[in-house]
Amino acid sequence: MAAANTSSVAEFILVGLTDQPQLQIPLFFLFLGFYIVTMVGNLGLITLIGLNSHLHIPMYFFLFNLSFIDFSYSTTLTPKMLVGFVLRKNIISYAGCMTQFFFFCFFVFSESYILSAMAYDRYVAICKPLLYSVTMSPQVCSYLLSGVYGMGVFGAVAHMGNLQFISFCADNIINHYMCDIIPLLELSCNSSYINLLVVFIVVTIGIGVPIVTIFISYGFILSSILHISSKEGRSKAFSTCTSHIIVVSLFFGSGAFMYLKPPSSLPLDQGKVSSVFYTAVVPMFNPLIYSLRNKDVKIALKKTLSRKNFS
Repeated sequence: MAAANTSSVAEFILVGLTDQPQLQIPLFFLFLGFYIVTMVGNLGLITLIGLNSHLHIPMYFFLFNLSFIDFSYSTTLTPKMLVGFVLRKNIISYAGCMTQFFFFCFFVFSESYILSAMAYDRYVAICKPLLYSVTMSPQVCSYLLSGVYGMGVFGAVAHMGNLQFISFCADNIINHYMCDIIPLLELSCNSSYINLLVVFIVVTIGIGVPIVTIFISYGFILSSILHISSKEGRSKAFSTCTSHIIVVSLFFGSGAFMYLKPPSSLPLDQGKVSSVFYTAVVPMFNPLIYSLRNKDVKIALKKTLSRKNFS
């Protein structure tokens, strides 16, 4: 990478989530538990959707990819975070830092856009039910998914391109548990207002555009639900959206709090706590939210377990 040629730093030291020794081991077991639940939940949901043909519809096609993204970006960050709790000095190479940051950006942008694709799917299902099978055809779903991962590539490349114009001199201590854009810019010896402006613009595209899409979708959904005459029909329509709304609120709320504020107004220590929500807590809760609140997933789980017991 080009920035490596202008940087005298070969490795970074990650400070971690906290510098208090008495908290390191308890936090290690806490986040190890988070990671295990995340792995089991997301891989379990991926397996259930793959094995049960009645879940091979657009809603679960997107949920399958959401679980894959959550599994992947949790794996990109959490193992290194766990290492930081047990080592006195958590070192990451320059190349390792840039690689972690690239995949972190890719999966976070992909998650933003998969959530907006899921909102569009709910809009079509509730507002245009008779046209659902045509509007959300396999070809359309493939195009939407290509757009999701395409925006993931855009976010990762844009942020990495921004880092190509900065260099790191003597200081190599990152006040974070991962390689992220704000602490890296604060660590550099030649970052400028332009670099921060680029971060704001890229993050606005990554968070702002999906949020607008989701709000518009739910605006139409709410309007359609209010026109449903029966109370049972309105309740059923609302229930199909509740899980998605909870996931969106957790993910975008913590992400916006971290990135869509001037860096000076949010100390990095508070930023680290906010980061925990969308890097560790949200990927863990997503499969639980969709599993516990979804009858189809519960039925698929019972069928899968009964088939296993019978065999």
